[in-house]
Amino acid sequence: MKKVELVEAVATATGLTKTDSAKAIDATLEAITGALAKGDKVPLVGFGTFAVSKRAAREGRNPRTGETVKIAARKAVTFKAGSALKDSVN
Repeated sequence: MKKVELVEAVATATGLTKTDSAKAIDATLEAITGALAKGDKVPLVGFGTFAVSKRAAREGRNPRTGETVKIAARKAVTFKAGSALKDSVN
């Protein structure tokens, strides 16, 4: 599902215009992004939890040359699906 299709689905389900639905979706995504940037978890009951995890520095290999490459430590966004989401998919 693309963002345009999501906007249409939200507009249909809520009775909002497509413009208002797009604004609501954008505001939701910005709020989630802002919370993750601060290091907070974002649990959405029945859907899942967005969180930030720390990845340690490590060594990897360049697949073309086989040369050892240092990979810097970084933060990564993780998502753990909730039980309701898992049940709806299976």
